Amino acid sequence: MLAEQGPAALSARRLVTAVGASTMAVYTHFGSMPALVREVIREGFERFHARALAMERSADPVAELAGLCRVYQEFARAEPEVYAVMFGDSVLAGFELDEEDRKMGAVVLRAPRDAIRRCAAAGRFRADADADLLVRQLFASMHGIAQLTRAGYIMGDHTPHQVLVGTLVDFAVAAGDGADAARASVAAALTDA
Repeated sequence: MLAEQGPAALSARRLVTAVGASTMAVYTHFGSMPALVREVIREGFERFHARALAMERSADPVAELAGLCRVYQEFARAEPEVYAVMFGDSVLAGFELDEEDRKMGAVVLRAPRDAIRRCAAAGRFRADADADLLVRQLFASMHGIAQLTRAGYIMGDHTPHQVLVGTLVDFAVAAGDGADAARASVAAALTDA
């Protein structure tokens, strides 16, 4: 229903009509519509996490980090309605993200944070790089690119792919990587994107 009609169409009545049940089914299985939305969010994070885990590890930690960013963008494009619900862009059935939901969402930061740490350990990023701060900066950039791409605001002379490449190269260089090395690693991870 999310994929076909978007987040605004999600209601208990429409959902049970689509599956041939009564509205009691929603309340029996989930307790409430906000609880059902929370399950959609959990499912979304599980799908995203499965994509991140399926990505092959690389001997080049900067390429691996860029690959994880690619996975993020691909997920946002492949499942835009689920992505919108996951990050609170759509208020559904009175549901609002709470602190527990946000902690669940922080799972998306683990793999890139670990890759950032490997970048520092390999001497590609500064040894004193704050991986927790860097991953949040990267997350803000990835979310911004995904949102602007979805809304059609990345237009003109530069494609979303070019914006992603430039952002990742600049991020790596700001974290301490050499410009040529950063460009080569990002290109290796995003060549066929």
